[in-house]
Amino acid sequence: MEETRKDLLADLGLADASYPALTAFVAGDHKYIRDLRINLKNTIGSVNLGGKKQAYLIALAVAANERAADLAASFSASAKNEGATDAEVAEAYAIASLLATLNVFYRFRHFTDNKQYETMQAGIKMTIMARPVLSKMFFELTSLVVSAVNGCQSCVNSHEIAVRNEGGTPELIFDAIRLGAVVRGLCVALHAAPPATI
Repeated sequence: MEETRKDLLADLGLADASYPALTAFVAGDHKYIRDLRINLKNTIGSVNLGGKKQAYLIALAVAANERAADLAASFSASAKNEGATDAEVAEAYAIASLLATLNVFYRFRHFTDNKQYETMQAGIKMTIMARPVLSKMFFELTSLVVSAVNGCQSCVNSHEIAVRNEGGTPELIFDAIRLGAVVRGLCVALHAAPPATI
């Protein structure tokens, strides 16, 4: 398992630092670390996502959303290695920030029984949605993944429809969501708090 731990960190371009959950997997001879590495490779390499650049940009948005700065930097570098521009990388970060805002707002509207809030203007500026640097479809797809990670039902439905309206297939959507789920799991594995000492 130690070799798999090192390989996973090497895949991500991360320093061989102490990550408590990974250390626990190795100490406990737990095979999940292999699953984690395979799941990441398989989802990043999905042919339905249209290339690794797009996959890394989605992964970057999820890592930024999860405040995993080391992973965000890793996915940013990988996206650039696959041809992403500085503007595209910046937009992945912007999507994470914008959707962190919108998901809270629209979850509130969805959760509350007081329907009066649905008639009030959001008053949240979001012009990047109208003129994204990335394609409209890819912007909506990344927004969909971040919304799914954040658990915003109304946002998920809205962005899923927008992706399909822009020509996105169910297979594209499904694999993008799988990637987002795996990256979120990776964030947990890498950034779990160390066990308390007694």
